[in-house]
This record gives sequence, C-alpha cells and structure tokens, in this order.
Amino acid sequence: MRDVEAGIPEAPRLRVEVSDDRVVATLDRPDRRNAIDQRMVDELHALCADLEADPRTLIVTGAGGIFAAGADIAQLRERTGDDARRGINASVFDRLRHLPLPVIAAVDGFALGGGAELAYAADIRIGTPRARFGNPEPGLGIIAAAGASWRLPEIVGHARASELLLTTRTLDADEALAWGLLSSVHDPEELLDAAHAIVDRIAANSARATILTKRALLAPRSDHPTIDGELQAELFDSPDKHARMTAFLERKKK
Repeated sequence: MRDVEAGIPEAPRLRVEVSDDRVVATLDRPDRRNAIDQRMVDELHALCADLEADPRTLIVTGAGGIFAAGADIAQLRERTGDDARRGINASVFDRLRHLPLPVIAAVDGFALGGGAELAYAADIRIGTPRARFGNPEPGLGIIAAAGASWRLPEIVGHARASELLLTTRTLDADEALAWGLLSSVHDPEELLDAAHAIVDRIAANSARATILTKRALLAPRSDHPTIDGELQAELFDSPDKHARMTAFLERKKK
C-alpha cells in the first residue's frame, strides 16, 4: 500500500515481535496517537489468523506512551450505516477475544473509544499510573458499538459501565484498578516486564488446559456445567495430565 501523493510505501500500523510462546503486538502509529484505522484493523486480522493457526499468548500495547486514542475520526466520519452493520472494529476485537490462548492488554496512557474497546476485549489488562479509559462516542454523535456495551458490564458491573458509557467521563488508573478493569498498575518502564511475567506463568501450565479454560470462560452460562465436564474429559484422558500429576506426586515424595 502506497501513499498516493508521496508515492512511498505506507508504514505498518503494528510492530509484531514473535517468540516461541508469545507475541508482542505494538500499535505503532504515534503521529496519530495510535488511532485505529482500516489498515490497522486489517493488520490485526492478519495477526489473528497467524495466532489461530499457531496459538501463542498475545501482549497488545501501544507506542509512544499511548495505548490507542480511539478510532480514526477522519475515517469514522465518512462511514455509513452499511459500514456500521459490517462491524468493522467489532469483528476484529471479537476475533481477538476468541483467540485460543490469552490476550493481555498492557495499557500506558489513553485507551479511548475504540482503543478502550480493544482493551476490554483482552482477557487480562494491566496498566501504568498514566492509564486512562473512556468512551466519548456519544459526544461525537455515535455509540460505543465495538464491544463496550456488553464487555464493560461483564468486567465492572452494569451500574459502573452505565455511568462510564452514559457520562463519557474518563477513568483514571486508580479507579480502573479499584473497579477491576485493571488487574495491576506498574511504572511505565516496568509495564512490559510485568506483562511478560504473566505470560511466563501462563506458559508454565499446560497449553491445552489453558486453551480449554479460556473456552470455558467464554461459554454462555447455559452451557455450564455440561461444557466443563466435556472439556475436563478430554484433559483427563491426555498424556500431559498424567505426566504432570506424576511429576507433582514425585516432588511431594522428596
């Protein structure tokens, strides 16, 4: 893809670092405060395709001390009702949410509008004292339609989600921690280390058990407890379960 006027390749919107058990994806559009445009959505879909085919835990963060200041307003202004029905941002955030292994949002600075909804789609959110969450969409004549209306109540409760979405106020890191929107708060220079420490804990466990735990967490209440038994049945019959439990019992003998 090329800049029409300059005739030069357009810079990628994501900076992706891949290792054996994890991927770090950095929203890298600092000149636009990491605003989520169609190009970034396309690159997120491509990343999801890779992680669906070859599951790894994903850390999502933002460049330049900002997570994402929202959707690209210039593009959003031109979108039509048909675009809304396509769920451009909602579809990619839902795909991220349903990746096989966990997604961790490491939030420094503003996570607003679509940026907040991207963070809400993660399984775990950590942040810095500079983290700020908010959904200003009604002030722009639209609603937060990419997950906030159902994910935020699941995370913080209906009353708190209603306050945030209806008043459009911004939540600081202390409130986000108190509300359970953030699991922990770290100094900015320690944020990624903290995210990697979480991935280390996840990686020490059975990958298949982690995948099935996430599947159970995402299942509707009506599927429980039946789905738990079915998922557990697969694990009970696995060689990995036998090996891990044998190793545990051997350690207890020492």
